[in-house]
Amino acid sequence: MAEAAASAAGGARRPIDVAVGVLIDPDGRFLLTSRPVGRVYAGYWEFPGGKLEAGESVEQALRRELHEELGVDIGAVHPWQVEVVDYPHALVRLHFCKVFDWRGEFEMREGQRMAWQSLPVAVSPVLPGTVPVLRWLAAERGFAGATHAEPG
Repeated sequence: MAEAAASAAGGARRPIDVAVGVLIDPDGRFLLTSRPVGRVYAGYWEFPGGKLEAGESVEQALRRELHEELGVDIGAVHPWQVEVVDYPHALVRLHFCKVFDWRGEFEMREGQRMAWQSLPVAVSPVLPGTVPVLRWLAAERGFAGATHAEPG
């Protein structure tokens, strides 16, 4: 009860763990998907993934989420970076994993859109939690300049 009151009063919130896939094709492009209508930040572009369910590892959650959302079965999962993002609606701990191989045809099962991108990304707006990943990719690839368009 006190924890709920503290949270409602703006106190510390527990982060929600989210598995996120950075799918990279043989040409070095990465997959971004749009957030579906009816969700917070609908229409914003992000790397696909979702919340860990009770007892799931990051890898298990990522496999489940990418199958449910995109219709693909992924190969090896390469844990990469962890970033905590404090959104107005939730505090999230994003577990970013690189994925280089998958099986199946992409199906946007939640009505989202998909786009293979390189730097700078052409899609907009980009979800705030996606921005650090674009910077990490830029650093790895020796890319200088803006990684995305800032919301206007």
